[in-house]
Amino acid sequence: MPVGLMLSGVLVWQASNATFVGSTANTGNNWTAGTVGLTNDSGGVPMFQITNMVPGDSGSHCIKITSSASVPSTVKLYSDVSAVPTNNISSYINLTIEEGNGGTYASCAAFTPVGGAAYTGTLANFTSTKTSFANGVGPWSLTGNPPENLSYRISWSFDSSAPNSTEDGSTPHVSFIWEAQNS
Repeated sequence: MPVGLMLSGVLVWQASNATFVGSTANTGNNWTAGTVGLTNDSGGVPMFQITNMVPGDSGSHCIKITSSASVPSTVKLYSDVSAVPTNNISSYINLTIEEGNGGTYASCAAFTPVGGAAYTGTLANFTSTKTSFANGVGPWSLTGNPPENLSYRISWSFDSSAPNSTEDGSTPHVSFIWEAQNS
């Protein structure tokens, strides 16, 4: 009997060890994040460094923004200021900001606006109300198929009715900031 129990145990062990096996695999999985990136063609040179203005003076400058975003995104323009002067004349500087095609930092000659002005008002208003992505000028919608370009023409005029108190005045140091956020 002990030999019979041992023999039946070996048979059960062998039977439970004999199975069919099948498998499949899906290898090489990975995840890569998209990108949201912007550049401009200014080469780091400010668009405006105007000196010795008098009431009635005006000018404009263009800049081309290029997106390298690989995902759908939204771009808005806003400002940041530093070094606000004692005699701040930004309420006498009128701005018009247009979006379009063809303009570059080197020249606005080929600029063609798309739609109406994106912003019209004073520099003071722009720098106090367009201070973040949430309240910035725009949106410019990106498809996520780079490169995508949009030119901006920023025109200014020094109000012809600016009072004598604006003599020797200046504006804050203004940064124009284009920000893209994926949508």
